[in-house]
Amino acid sequence: MIIPPSALSEPFYEGSVQRLFAVPADDSVMVTETTSRGSVFDVGALFEIGGNDVNRALFRHVLYTRMGDPALWQRVRKAIESEPDLSDFVRDELLSGALESCCERGARTHHEGMLDAVTGEVVRDGVPENPSACNVVRKYQILKPSRVEFLGAHLFDYSQFPQEDRFVVPLEYIVRFGITSASSVYRKYQAMDGAARKAFEQELGVSKALEAWQYLERPIGDFTSKFEPEDRMVSKQEALAMCGLTGAQFADSGKLAILGAWAVRLLVEEIGLRMWDIKWEFAKDGDDLVFVDTIDTDSFRATMFLEHEGERFVNHYNKQAMRDYFTLLHGDWIEDIKTAKALGQQEGVAFTEILAAGQAEGRYAKTPQVDLGFLALQESKMTAIREYMLGETDAEPVRERLETTGIEEIRFYQEKGVLDGFRKINGIS
Repeated sequence: MIIPPSALSEPFYEGSVQRLFAVPADDSVMVTETTSRGSVFDVGALFEIGGNDVNRALFRHVLYTRMGDPALWQRVRKAIESEPDLSDFVRDELLSGALESCCERGARTHHEGMLDAVTGEVVRDGVPENPSACNVVRKYQILKPSRVEFLGAHLFDYSQFPQEDRFVVPLEYIVRFGITSASSVYRKYQAMDGAARKAFEQELGVSKALEAWQYLERPIGDFTSKFEPEDRMVSKQEALAMCGLTGAQFADSGKLAILGAWAVRLLVEEIGLRMWDIKWEFAKDGDDLVFVDTIDTDSFRATMFLEHEGERFVNHYNKQAMRDYFTLLHGDWIEDIKTAKALGQQEGVAFTEILAAGQAEGRYAKTPQVDLGFLALQESKMTAIREYMLGETDAEPVRERLETTGIEEIRFYQEKGVLDGFRKINGIS
């Protein structure tokens, strides 16, 4: 397949970090163009990391291509078989069913290949001679629940989904190998009393109290809504009721999310990173479940534990680093976002509208600019990971570069006078 870049007209969708283009004469696929822009706190594009458009597209292309190869899943199977902390029950469940199929045929994804930036050739195996920020993916329906009002409550009706096919499941699947200080699960847990914490531990499937920077004895899965004005955490029972899948398909999708997370974990561990959590999305295609949507370093949380002047810190190698930056240097803006989100939830409207109106009226802090030196550190991280994904640099030199950049980031906060704040969220006692 050849899709000349000049044949792409205006995007039919433009989001904060990617644009979508129709493909002439083929409505079954579309072109996704990743941008170098970044988004945190759900407020849209806030910054640009140089070269990250191609970096992210390459990560997606290489990973999705590998996910179609049974060899990757055979590695996952060996990792699960040798994981010492898993109970026999969990190990047996993960090794059966979905993983057996992946080990035989690979996993289904919506990925069709990457466009060569010059020739427009869609390269399925390997990397184009001229890597681009454009990938080609199969299209699936985006169905959105209808709104229902009941005694002042804003509810969402998912009853249409079970009658449909070839649609994106209206859930985000979050898989956690451990608990970070900034994870939504940990913040929710901290706000609970003792009895509620016990019930929440049971819902998550953990056997002990949650602690920050704690690796769990088994991966856990939780869910958020996907197509409501604001994402909200839902129980496993509610996720099953709203997903549009059969019970067996829903169970398989949750298992696939964990297996896919393990595949990414194996990849990042090779360069010295520890993966904590990751988000997935799926589409229903007949009896098959298909991995869909973007997957890059902003889709998961990966860290290193680093030593600096006798102290131990966590450093992030995804957009959590950007979240920390805004939290530590622009706390007033973060508080205004929280206020706008609370109002949006009460009124049933997008909080971004409330935030923008408050900024225009001078009631909320303006959106801040990011320090160029800090952006350069993020670019260095992403470039090192890209070079490893492409096989241009071996794992050990990449690990050393990531470690060096992480130390430089800690020094950045020290020079800005906010190391105490960084220590509170990323210090390891």
